[in-house]
Amino acid sequence: MTYLAVPISGENIQSCQEQLKTAVQAGVEMLELRTDYIESLDADKLKQLITAAKQTSLPLIVTCRDAEQGGQNDLTAALRSQILAEAVKLGADLIDCEYANFIKSNFGETIKKALAENKKTRLILSAHNFKEPFGNLDEIYEQMFAAFPAAIAKTAYQANHINDCFAAFDVLKKYGSKAIAICMGQAGVSSRIMAKKLDAFLTFASIEDTAATASGQITAEKMKKQYRFDSINNETEFFGLIGDPVGHSIGPVVHNACFEAENLNCVYLPMLAAGGQTQFDEFLDNITARDWLNMRGFSVTIPHKVNALEYAEEKGEYIEPLAAQIGAVNTLTVGLNKRINGYNTDYTGAMDALTDAMDIRRKQLHGKTAAVIGAGGAARAIVAGLADVGAKITIYNRTISKAQNLAAEFDCRWASLENLKNIDAEIIINCTSIGMHPKTDASPVPKECLKPMMVVFDTVYNPLETLLLQQAKQAGAKTVGGFEMFIGQAAEQFKLFTHKDCPMDTLRKITLEALGEK
Repeated sequence: MTYLAVPISGENIQSCQEQLKTAVQAGVEMLELRTDYIESLDADKLKQLITAAKQTSLPLIVTCRDAEQGGQNDLTAALRSQILAEAVKLGADLIDCEYANFIKSNFGETIKKALAENKKTRLILSAHNFKEPFGNLDEIYEQMFAAFPAAIAKTAYQANHINDCFAAFDVLKKYGSKAIAICMGQAGVSSRIMAKKLDAFLTFASIEDTAATASGQITAEKMKKQYRFDSINNETEFFGLIGDPVGHSIGPVVHNACFEAENLNCVYLPMLAAGGQTQFDEFLDNITARDWLNMRGFSVTIPHKVNALEYAEEKGEYIEPLAAQIGAVNTLTVGLNKRINGYNTDYTGAMDALTDAMDIRRKQLHGKTAAVIGAGGAARAIVAGLADVGAKITIYNRTISKAQNLAAEFDCRWASLENLKNIDAEIIINCTSIGMHPKTDASPVPKECLKPMMVVFDTVYNPLETLLLQQAKQAGAKTVGGFEMFIGQAAEQFKLFTHKDCPMDTLRKITLEALGEK
């Protein structure tokens, strides 16, 4: 099994005891006592802490981290080795010692002697890099096992891009329960969850957001409830959201709730993928080269919808004709022979949301004037839909060349964002991220441009009512939020991912809850 472990990192006995209670209530499976956080640490305090931790009946790791590898209070090497050796004598299930210190004769011999006298305690050898990935990860594990064959080898390194995680996945595939491989940072969040799929010895969570001891550590509650950690096994299929940013997205909450409602062995993850086409292609190449990860599909968001289409065109087995016409893909599935299939569910979600709010059929959009703000993936889907029914479209975008190119594809007009002050359209549609959480005090349209006879559609769904929609409502315009578009496209994605109809009641309920609405 892969233990879900949490660090206990209080500064004194009382705060540690409180954290122990919280950890037990959270249902964690292992404790890591970070003794380097304790003020004025000595053997007596260690004994009190271990005694308190043992009352939980959970397996216990005792760590006294070197400051050079993330430790607190800059303790001397002599004290750190003494604490670890004493922890062995006091019956800790495991101790964590930095490999770099273990191979130093005085430090290492103290640890080896203590372990030889109490063979029930296991050794974790660890290495940390808080700036970047290690150069040759597999070699580090080989060195650790050579230094102490019975050890559990652990690395934790900063993932500066999600592509940095694949080396950790490869190590876990090779060594399984003999290894721990943690990718820190927002780009490494998925590695903490997928560790269980790969039979890692443990993965770390925090007992609460404020108690995280490393970047990217998420709470045990979120691991268990949102990411379905307890249900993950060798057969689990993974799906994910590829984009930059992804932290704002409610996709993981919504899709995982729908998976659970249908009793599917699936988990949906946030996958922060910075960069452009090159980095995006590298990510999908890494996925298709590792079928054992069971990554079966992706939602694609800003800025990668066009990148996804180009990848699917080059290496895919199927592209939905509509997605090819739109020129953007927001959904990918991994098909036969590990090939990538591309779809666009934004089109249906957006057109249905707009026409439902206006209480008309799509063909009744013919001849209506529409201002589309933005020229990215969502804009492409909406422009394609409006052009298909004969609406009169003007595309506004900060980068003029992108507006020109999109307008040329669909035979419509274009203008710079500066011309928004002269906007005169029956329908205004925001397809940018302006106004999205957390920067909710911005709007792409000057409020004085909003008129009572307009229909204003904001594809942003978080918050539920953006500043643009608030100001449009104040002006007397009809408003359309991104919520309905999100619901529509998410339901279509669920069906593409699972080949099952989406549980719509669950989808609506969870989406509203995730957006802070009842």
